[in-house]
Amino acid sequence: MNTPASATATETASVDRMAQLEPFRAELTAYCYRMLGSPFEAEDAVQEALTRAWKALDRFEGRSSLRSWLYRIATNVCFDSLDGRRKRALPMDLGPANRWDQGIGTPLPEASWVLPVPDGRVVPSDADPQEQALVRESVRLAFVAALQHLPPRQRAVLVLREVLRWEASEVARLLDTTVASVNSALQRARATLARADISDGARVGQLDDAHRDLLDRYEEAFLRYDVDALVALLHEDATLSMPPFPFWLRGAEEAGRFWASPPALACRHSRLQRVDVNGAPGYAQWKPAADGSGEHRAWALQVVQVRDGRIERIDYFLDTPTVFPLFGLPLVWPGG
Repeated sequence: MNTPASATATETASVDRMAQLEPFRAELTAYCYRMLGSPFEAEDAVQEALTRAWKALDRFEGRSSLRSWLYRIATNVCFDSLDGRRKRALPMDLGPANRWDQGIGTPLPEASWVLPVPDGRVVPSDADPQEQALVRESVRLAFVAALQHLPPRQRAVLVLREVLRWEASEVARLLDTTVASVNSALQRARATLARADISDGARVGQLDDAHRDLLDRYEEAFLRYDVDALVALLHEDATLSMPPFPFWLRGAEEAGRFWASPPALACRHSRLQRVDVNGAPGYAQWKPAADGSGEHRAWALQVVQVRDGRIERIDYFLDTPTVFPLFGLPLVWPGG
């Protein structure tokens, strides 16, 4: 039975409409990730936004650019998602630093945490190198976690104005408000981030040869599990955190005591693989199975932040059944 010409034309038009929208997926995912703090929620929000846009594209009147229209839809989807929801965080946002010997406690639900995102999901592959570097800087873990302290509208204003460099008038049109309200929201958002102490030192920037050498030395020291060598690579006030546990440490000495403790010593003879995560270097870690099977099983996704030739923070995401598949990583090291 032949397909009617009208049906074929409708299918072709549908494909054409989606082809118009698909090039915006990566940048919209980056935007929604900054807003929501979860790559899973961000991808769901983008899919919902693109579906709404696809259904309404015939009615798009072109009074704004297609890009602005899509950001308006995505912003409203994010606002709906954030309505009445508890904000995501990192362990440092939940309380004071722990002692190395306190034990890591009880895991909190996945919805409690800002989650890591693969660079490939949020960095447009067709962007020029400078734009890619700016995107990587703006999805760094500390910055995304700090954004979660802001009310949703302030969050949107700050990202649109400070990260995406929109004019205040453009943001006002997107949010159906005034330029004065946008400027006021931006001022309040900046003050909140200043109190959160997100300094220039937390920026990722370009990974130069010195930083690459530092990461090589970190990887070598970790594979040897040389605690003294690891401690020597840290800033004096470096932090370690371990979502989904609220446990975190401050200081190179505390980190060293923890790494040398019996539970952490189980990480000896681990396997590592570098990953691009949140615009920063990172590692997937598989440690020897405790059952003596000889397997190396997924243990942590490590996000490593470097500043001034030393490591200033390492976030170990231990919920590997959640995060490893996101990065296309197996839960058992392929070599056993």
